[in-house]
Amino acid sequence: MPPQEILPEIGKEPKSTDSSCNGLELVSKNGYTNTGFIGEDAKNDKNTEAIKKDDKNDESFEFDDLLPHIGEFGIYQKILFLLMIPFAFFVAWVYFSQIFITLIPEQHWCWVPELANLTIEERIALAIPTGKDGPDRCHMYDVNYKEILINGTTKPNEKWSIIPCRSGWEYNMTEVPYSSIATEQNWVCENSALPHTAQSIFFCGAILGGLVFGWIADRMGRIPALVGTNIAGLIGGIATAFCTSFWSFCVCRFLVGMAFDNCFTMMYILVLEYVGPKWRTFVANMSIAIFFTFAASILPWIAYYLADWKMLCYVTSAPLALAIFTPWVIPESARWLVSQGKFEKAIGILKKFERINKTNVGEEVYGKFKATCIKAQKEEEMEKNYTVLDLFKTPRLRKITIILILLWMAISLVFDGHVRNVGTLGLDIFLTFTIASATEFPADTFLTMVLDVWGRRWLACGSMVISGVFSLLATVVPLGIPSATLAILGRFAVNISYNIGLQYAAELLPTVVRAQGVALIHIMGYVSSILAPFVVYLANISVSLPLLILGVLGILGGILALFLPETLDQELPQTLQDGENFGLGQKIWDFPCIKKHDDEENKTELKEEFRRTTSIRGSMRGSFRGEIRSSIINRGSIRSRKSIAVPENEVV
Repeated sequence: MPPQEILPEIGKEPKSTDSSCNGLELVSKNGYTNTGFIGEDAKNDKNTEAIKKDDKNDESFEFDDLLPHIGEFGIYQKILFLLMIPFAFFVAWVYFSQIFITLIPEQHWCWVPELANLTIEERIALAIPTGKDGPDRCHMYDVNYKEILINGTTKPNEKWSIIPCRSGWEYNMTEVPYSSIATEQNWVCENSALPHTAQSIFFCGAILGGLVFGWIADRMGRIPALVGTNIAGLIGGIATAFCTSFWSFCVCRFLVGMAFDNCFTMMYILVLEYVGPKWRTFVANMSIAIFFTFAASILPWIAYYLADWKMLCYVTSAPLALAIFTPWVIPESARWLVSQGKFEKAIGILKKFERINKTNVGEEVYGKFKATCIKAQKEEEMEKNYTVLDLFKTPRLRKITIILILLWMAISLVFDGHVRNVGTLGLDIFLTFTIASATEFPADTFLTMVLDVWGRRWLACGSMVISGVFSLLATVVPLGIPSATLAILGRFAVNISYNIGLQYAAELLPTVVRAQGVALIHIMGYVSSILAPFVVYLANISVSLPLLILGVLGILGGILALFLPETLDQELPQTLQDGENFGLGQKIWDFPCIKKHDDEENKTELKEEFRRTTSIRGSMRGSFRGEIRSSIINRGSIRSRKSIAVPENEVV
């Protein structure tokens, strides 16, 4: 789902030498970093002279330097912010709709055609064995029911033999007031794992979709990728309504999975690229907290009102067709255009912003911006030799990378597990899902307030551990409101962890391999999410098992976070050696709030500078807030700066 800033050292004026003027490290054919290539404009003599001239004065005028002239959050940016609404709805419905098209009522039992003329209560009493949890969902008595009816028998004999259901099932439709594909196909009992398998296949599609549409985004532009990913979701979603078998359903869900994240992320990146740093936190967090949360919260009630799983497929998929009109209403990414050497086209778009925002930018400003971009593209060539394997060549950086992978896998599994476990909490799934989805809003708001005060490490640890504790507590209280309340609190806490996760990775990994490393971590998160439906499936064995596993993983993941360095107020690593040495002087009990208090006593004259850098950190957090849900995080805007000389009394 956007640009990242490197934190300048407190008290120092940052000297920018962006590895990419557009702020983007792009994805190559292998799905990882492509540092770009020099466009035709960079090959002519005039541009070569501009590079030489810029080398002499060493002044850079980058995209974020140009934005204040155009307007950091003017009329045009506000329009684009509102245009994020449909795409936020798309990703929420793509992600969650399968839950409601495969709903299976908790109460179901064998269908006995011979007893069709009896009431439900009479059929259950005569044909279905009863246990401590109520009527058996998968077995029936093996007798001649025609003869039983003739004899006037109304109660079963304990000596009757028991067999699996042989004529299908019937369902308590008061719990779920419509049939789903799972009930129509009878994906219960020995076939009860099929909906969970289909959900895992959805995430396999998400991995492929990230690679395919990432390649399209870098080769053809963000707009073609945005249109393409939504069209894939449209085709897969509409086709789902025509499925008549498990495997046709899996193929359709794989197609829908290819749209997951990307159907919103491309738009998310586009908007954040055009917004000034001080507004990115607001745009990034509020687009998720308001638009995504609202879409997820109303989805259960759309399903409830329609009461038809096929209609739900149509209603949640057809709107994706609106993406076809994207090229006429949303501008291509100017940063991407610049990375491709299409400077004049990028400047043309920026002039449109200038006109609608009613600002006035001189031609000399655009000229300086263009010269800086050409220079940055030339410098990018120096970073092409690094690969993600370099993260594993030195011991300390290898340890950090492995911990980041394990931490993000734990966060992804716990988050998705909580999302899909709402149906086992003993309450109405429609209401429970709505309340659980609504926790996104306070989680985003809380994180915005405290992340740059409390830091990443202890907040990631605390939120994961709290999520784990609430999940474990939910297993020892009565099923229903008590267990659902604790599980929802666990969901709230893991929302915070989820929002921190990949930003933390982007801040810890060195600039030269940051995009590739974050891409690897994110893909491993998808692999972890593939397992989440099967964790939820364990509820068929014991209702407590999913929450027990999610609780243990939450606590273990939180503890893992403590073995990572803190990145708050630190100059981020540029080279592999920087990554190896990052955080060497830190101790496990170091807490940013205490450190800040000590620093303020000696550095009161730097308060204004600190507020400015805090704004930049907020920009970074806003950028990565949505990217953590996206398979194209490796294409997020990642800015690299040269190291700043550090005074002897400073700790980086």
